[in-house]
Amino acid sequence: MPEYGVPRYRVPDYRVPEHAVPEHAAPDQRAADSRGTDYDILVIGSGPGGQKAAIAAAKLGRRVAIVDRREMIGGVCINTGTIPSKTLREAVLYLTGLAHREVYGQSYRLKDEITVSDLSARTQHVISREIDVIRSQLARNRVHVLTGTASFVDPHTVSITNGAQETCRVRAEKIIIATGTRPARPDSVDFDGRTVVDSDQILALDRLPSSMVVVGAGVIGIEYASMFAALGTKVTVVERRDRMLEFCDLEIVEALKYHLRDLAVTFRFRESVVAVERHGGATLTLLESGKKIPADTVMYSAGRQGVTEALNLGNAGLTADSRGRISVGPDFRTAVDHIYAVGDVIGFPALAATSMEQGRLAAYAACGEKVHGIRAELMPIGIYTIPEISYVGSTEDELTEQAVPFEVGIARYRELARGAILGDSYGMLKLLVSPDDGRLLGVHVFGTGATELVHIGQAVMGCGGTVDYLVDTVFNYPTLAESYKVAALDAMNKMRAVARLRG
Repeated sequence: MPEYGVPRYRVPDYRVPEHAVPEHAAPDQRAADSRGTDYDILVIGSGPGGQKAAIAAAKLGRRVAIVDRREMIGGVCINTGTIPSKTLREAVLYLTGLAHREVYGQSYRLKDEITVSDLSARTQHVISREIDVIRSQLARNRVHVLTGTASFVDPHTVSITNGAQETCRVRAEKIIIATGTRPARPDSVDFDGRTVVDSDQILALDRLPSSMVVVGAGVIGIEYASMFAALGTKVTVVERRDRMLEFCDLEIVEALKYHLRDLAVTFRFRESVVAVERHGGATLTLLESGKKIPADTVMYSAGRQGVTEALNLGNAGLTADSRGRISVGPDFRTAVDHIYAVGDVIGFPALAATSMEQGRLAAYAACGEKVHGIRAELMPIGIYTIPEISYVGSTEDELTEQAVPFEVGIARYRELARGAILGDSYGMLKLLVSPDDGRLLGVHVFGTGATELVHIGQAVMGCGGTVDYLVDTVFNYPTLAESYKVAALDAMNKMRAVARLRG
């Protein structure tokens, strides 16, 4: 038994089902069952969407296999994306003492000299543990793990090639594609993994840069910008648009920008990079405006590209767009009736949480089970910057554009006892409330525990609750959850003031 009591099930690296046939074998050598297939459901990709699809289908009694490379069990989420970056964030907060400086003073720091090994040790431990958990879950549910790279031979047949270049073919009645994405790389940029990196390579740096240019102010770019700024790296963010995180509430984004500037982050909006020069072990980033920015490292965060090149989609009757994404219908069915696609490879919202639900729903649809679609308005967004942001529902700008009336209720952490205890004076919770019936139209949180706290508002919205519920509810004290009552009372008092004026 490894740490935390997680059983270490041994799943062979390359398991060929008894009905699988080598590439060189003649077709009549196949010993398929009466249905002519090796599996009822074959899932390509073992990330969040693929895992949940495979396990859901297995629990419905189907013969299931999942295909992925040995080094990528768990997908990008476990190996280079969500889990490593969020573990890195927690290590940064802990080692720098950043979260406790308002309590113990601005000079408080747990470790003076933080190294890459300090940060990577915890990250590798968590990755290893999560891979063990995934393997054990697949084994317990009797999901066959086929290790290798998959490509379509025809709409029902997939060829799998492992690291030793051994190849087999398997046939499946239904196929679910969950291959995920990789960082998009502009052709004009020469990535070397040391001075010019993408969001996967940045986790493998051999030293902490003293200065960094982050190209792109999307979620990934701003998350890493905040982490390295907290470590003391001088960060410059270059973004061709007018603002960062343009899908988020403007007031929340402005609060984050203020905090990042306090960490010495420089923002260059409405700017484009024309070239990155390497000079020895450093870089010089040239902007279209003529500005030149020297830095140890440049990180490109230029979006994501669907991992579909090796699939030979044409053999299955499918195509992908220029970003490698596959189009699907409401039940995640592709243009080919028995093939489904889920997760980042189908595009927005490209979140681990939504990918899991898409995988489960696609498996249900493939197995003929009744499916309830995802309610987009109840889908939470979590951004793990320092401090973090999370929201569910509409923003002020969206409601204004739609001519939907709303009232705003705000609670600031500095006014909460729990906020004072934590030393978080900048956090806030914001409710957007319908003045007509009191429904919650949006919940926006910035600060400590934002990605956890948002789920209270999500549950109220999902159950059709109103602001009255939050006003009348008793929350534990002292907690950050109390912010819901404070914000609800703020919105309620504003609505009452309007009602009084109107008689």
